[in-house]
Amino acid sequence: QLQLVESGGGLVQTGGSLRLSCAASGFSLDYYSIGWFRQAPGKEREGVSCISSSGGSTNRAASVKGRFTISRDNAKNTVYLQMNSLKPDDTGIYFCAAKGTRLVQNLCDMRTWWYDYWGQGTQVTVSS
Repeated sequence: QLQLVESGGGLVQTGGSLRLSCAASGFSLDYYSIGWFRQAPGKEREGVSCISSSGGSTNRAASVKGRFTISRDNAKNTVYLQMNSLKPDDTGIYFCAAKGTRLVQNLCDMRTWWYDYWGQGTQVTVSS
């Protein structure tokens, strides 16, 4: 059974850092593009960052540029989201999602509908 599990969330002060992990079980991430999304209370889920299956292409929301970095370690079947200089507006539940892209390995997307598999999310709270 394909499963994505997020971890690494928590409570941090403004300016702090967290590293989120998205671990896959039941399948190999080698041919999957991965996206990170977040959802704040009362708001729609929004794309934060994504990485292609090859790792050669990434994208990120304007609001996190210069602060968040996405990376992947296929040997560990895990994708990471390093979050620095955190702000209260970064608070929310963070989800990772996967899309099979065996034929197009330098593609990722930041729209929720593009992805086939989703994790359950991890809470990130940034206090002011």
